[in-house]
Amino acid sequence: MIVPDLKSPSPKACSPLQARRHPERPSASWLAPGLAWAPTALIMTALILTALVIVVLLPAPLAAQPATPQAEATVSDRLPELRFESVPALARQVAALEQFDRQPLLDAMHLLGLQEGGLPIRVVVAQEGSVEARRAPSWAVAYAISGAGLVVLIPSRVPGYPDNSLETVLIHEIAHVLIGRAAGHRPIPRWFNEGLAIHAAREWSFEDRARVAFATVRRDGVSLAEIERRFRAGSHSAQSAYALSAAFMRFLRDRYGYFVAANILDHVALGLPFPQAFERATGTTLAAAELRFWSHLDLWNKWVPFLTSSATLWMLIMMLALWAFRRRQQRDAEQLAAWEAEEQRQLERATTTPWVN
Repeated sequence: MIVPDLKSPSPKACSPLQARRHPERPSASWLAPGLAWAPTALIMTALILTALVIVVLLPAPLAAQPATPQAEATVSDRLPELRFESVPALARQVAALEQFDRQPLLDAMHLLGLQEGGLPIRVVVAQEGSVEARRAPSWAVAYAISGAGLVVLIPSRVPGYPDNSLETVLIHEIAHVLIGRAAGHRPIPRWFNEGLAIHAAREWSFEDRARVAFATVRRDGVSLAEIERRFRAGSHSAQSAYALSAAFMRFLRDRYGYFVAANILDHVALGLPFPQAFERATGTTLAAAELRFWSHLDLWNKWVPFLTSSATLWMLIMMLALWAFRRRQQRDAEQLAAWEAEEQRQLERATTTPWVN
């Protein structure tokens, strides 16, 4: 999460253009023994058929995903110093955070084209109710003020999407500071900033793909302006905005190259407005790239995550279990009716057959 800068712009640490050079069955005790195998067999059959449909019928992704270049920790890749601040009551959390792996930050600097991280970054680990914590929405775990070189973490709040651990949250917020420095602290869209920070902090995940599917399953597309609005519309809307921003940034990187964000930021730092910087770096307008992105988000990207998500799987399991239960009730009723009919026939024969002595 980012908030407006409080300090005046500072010079960029380094040009990105320079950086480019370098078996037991499940329990079925509630079923009769004759049908105890049914839910398991049906579930396995359904999953196998689903896999066959995905492999055989659905189109492959439009392009193979390139391997992410790994940053090397050389003398030219110098991290900014992190200065942790907190109250004694949070000393344990601060000590744990100070030991986090710095390699993702080196990768983030490489992604942004930064050779040096710049001035030290203050990391304030704040208590709930403090002045720093009250500046953030109640659902936000952290925020960054890039112009001030400040990151604020609120460890009492439970991390959620897009960062599910406090360490990943920390890397995400430091990435915002680095993005601001790479842009010369000039304005860039929120979707670009957040999507880039997500990719800087961690890899694209299945959860991201599923969230994009759920965010777009009822619509053909969501405009970038709508994504910007969702960031300000509360926790649930913000989560879909995060997912869509990350998906668009991933599309840009795959289509225009790993260093597309670095090139865009370089042009922004030189004074170009973001739309012109985008066109200069990609060779296409932002509007054209947006349309291409939504056409790229085809059946594979929208429906496969939905059909293979855990929620859909559990819904399928429940439907199969209910079907098996109803089927067993029907078979029991049929068997009971057959027994009653047989008893009735035997009774009729007993009353009509003459007694023989």
